[in-house]
Amino acid sequence: YGHSNQLRQARAMGDYLIVGVHTDEEIAKHKGPPVFTQEERYKMVQAIKWVDEIAPGAPYVTTLETLDKYSCDFCVHGDDITLTIDGKDTYEEVKTAGRYRECKRTQGVSTTDLVGRMLLMTKAHHSNIDEDLDYRKHTDNFGKGPKGHSPWTGVSQFLQTSQKIIQFASGKEPQPGDTIIYVAGAFDLFHVGHVDFLEKVHQLAEKPYIIAGLHFDQEVNRYKGKNYPIMNIHERTLSVLACRYVSEVVIGAPYAVTADLLDHFRVTLVCHGMTEVVPDKDGSDPYEEPKQRGIFQLVDSGSDLTTDLIVQRIIKNRLEFEARNQKKEAKELAVLEAMRRLEEEKH
Repeated sequence: YGHSNQLRQARAMGDYLIVGVHTDEEIAKHKGPPVFTQEERYKMVQAIKWVDEIAPGAPYVTTLETLDKYSCDFCVHGDDITLTIDGKDTYEEVKTAGRYRECKRTQGVSTTDLVGRMLLMTKAHHSNIDEDLDYRKHTDNFGKGPKGHSPWTGVSQFLQTSQKIIQFASGKEPQPGDTIIYVAGAFDLFHVGHVDFLEKVHQLAEKPYIIAGLHFDQEVNRYKGKNYPIMNIHERTLSVLACRYVSEVVIGAPYAVTADLLDHFRVTLVCHGMTEVVPDKDGSDPYEEPKQRGIFQLVDSGSDLTTDLIVQRIIKNRLEFEARNQKKEAKELAVLEAMRRLEEEKH
């Protein structure tokens, strides 16, 4: 949702947004192993509602030639810094030509931070007791080089505001003739498996209006265990709202799809993917009501990617990721130091 927020801001600066997505090879060279494959990333970026077009295989260093190739007036990046493998600013050329704009980084989230959360497969951050020491110790090392702490890489806390939800929400009410479809789940670490599922659901009707019910953290933790969900309810809300197939989100939806919920939203169809449905606390089927009404449908997304699989990918590359984060932080600290020296020389 940090990336989505950047794309939302970029889209607001112009009329048409083209997003360049790097290949796996390019990322491995400059940053370290990518978590998702390039095909998965192309699909995920395309599913974000502010994106008009993607440029697959975009070069890591943005040149004027690239901007001209796609007839772009300017390019946009967050206000953090990106450096090539040899420590050069990747946007130098377009900045010099005056074809660069900047948007605000989303406070409280970074890929680094999410990776850090995934490497901690404990249940501690969902209990009300003080975080266990192992977790705190880890957040203190993760994404930190030997000296100091970079403001761009590191663990911080995302704070939800009503304004942010409004910026992400479609604000569209269901129209007469719309098919109101309800789906529910954790939608944790919003990924291409979710996108495939929502796209398939979207194709079920001529005028679909998809409402996604998101379960509270404690509920997800009950049926998923370990330290799921990795993203809290506020983060999951924004991630799902950023998807072009979703019209509305119910924040903290009940686990059982009740008659009240179906009547309140005038739901025509309830869909679930092929993942296992864990019974409710009392052992009942959470989809009993829509099944009785004959409005329940299983939808096969055709994707086998799950949140668990993403976590496994991260853990498999754990050491590489930790090295990558420390290297990234060291480079950022060096740039900060250089910027500080420049400031001092000015004065």
